[in-house]
Formats: sequence, structure tokens, C-alpha cells
Amino acid sequence: MSSEIVFAIFQIIAFLFAISVHESAHAWMASRCGDPTARMLGRVTLNPIKHIDPFGTVILPLIALLTHFPVIGWAKPTPVNPRNFRNPMRDDILTSVAGPVSNLVVATGAVVLLAVISLASGQGKLIVSGIAQGALIDTGSALVPLCVLLYEAMIINVLLAVFNLIPIPPLDGSHVLRHFLPASAMHAYQMFGTVAFILLFLVGGRFLGLLMMPFVNFFNSLLLRM
Repeated sequence: MSSEIVFAIFQIIAFLFAISVHESAHAWMASRCGDPTARMLGRVTLNPIKHIDPFGTVILPLIALLTHFPVIGWAKPTPVNPRNFRNPMRDDILTSVAGPVSNLVVATGAVVLLAVISLASGQGKLIVSGIAQGALIDTGSALVPLCVLLYEAMIINVLLAVFNLIPIPPLDGSHVLRHFLPASAMHAYQMFGTVAFILLFLVGGRFLGLLMMPFVNFFNSLLLRM
């Protein structure tokens, strides 16, 4: 099996785990805030089958892989009924940001595991520092695929967190911004969001890169100091 296929498989695994964490975090927080809708539908789970959207989870990631872009996409939206929230504004914001925050937690956890591997042995340090510098060093060790998987998990979870925090409808960030807009601006905001969302997918690759690189560079700097 070629290294390119292995990388693709690892990206798919990391992506499916990332979207499952993201959506289950939305569902869990909504339930904590008084809305049991998603929990009753079985969405508080890391089982990716419960969260798959045919286009966002299957077709779009495959297109990204075939065109050598980072794997990006989305899962089936978590159903939320804001009328069940105890504090509608606060609970909608908490439920919305729970997804991106959960991805940043996973990314941090992946970096912590990579740091432990780096500190545990000289070989581990060589592998981790190589990956952090963009140069995979294949020592033949079983640590190599593990480190690659963890690093891909970090990248994809950072990408999903940053992407979803952009305040463009229907992304999670828009659920925060809309509470601070006057009612007269909401229709225009929704119209702008539709156009901006399409443009983001068509020409937003560089923009997403600029947003996520500070996080990736920070994590890389930590790994290189180990």
C-alpha cells in the first residue's frame, strides 16, 4: 500500500472522528441546556454513522482528497429546538460553540499524545519533530503511523474548529453573531451568508489557511520544543 493511500485513510479516519466529536458535543450541550431533541435521536454518540451527511461527509471529503486539499466537510446538522432552552440566547450560543471547542480539545489532546511520544524515546522525538517540520521520517517503527494519525487528527480538528467559527450562516459562528444584530439586519445577514458560504467553498482555501495556521504553528512550536 502506497504512502499516499495510507495518508488518505488516516485523513478519513481523523475526519470521521472529528465530525462525530463535533456533532455529539452540540447534542450533549443542547441536552444540558434543556433541549433533549438530539439526545432522543441518538446523536450524543461518537458513532459516525449517526452523523453522516451524504454530500458533506462523503462526496466533499472525497473531492478534497482527489484534489489534494485538506479534508473538509460537514456532518448531518444536529437538530435543536431553541424553545426548550432555559435561557434561549445563552444556551444557543453555548450549544453552537460546543462543537468547535470540542474539536480544539481533541486537537490539543492529539498534540499532548505526540509530546508524550516525543519525550518517551529518541526515536519518538525524531519522528514527531520530522512530522512537525513537514518531513516524515520513516524509521520502520510502529510509532510512525500512530504519529501520522495523531498529527492528521490535530490538523483536521483545527480546520473544523476554525471553519465552523466563521460567522457566516449556517456555520456555528453565525449563531453567536446573530444575537447581537438588530432584527432589521437579520434578513440581509441571511442573504449575505448564503452568498458568502458559497464563495468560501469556491475560493476560500487561502482564507481558511490563514485562519488555521496560527493554531497549527503554535502546536508545531510546542512539539519542536519537546
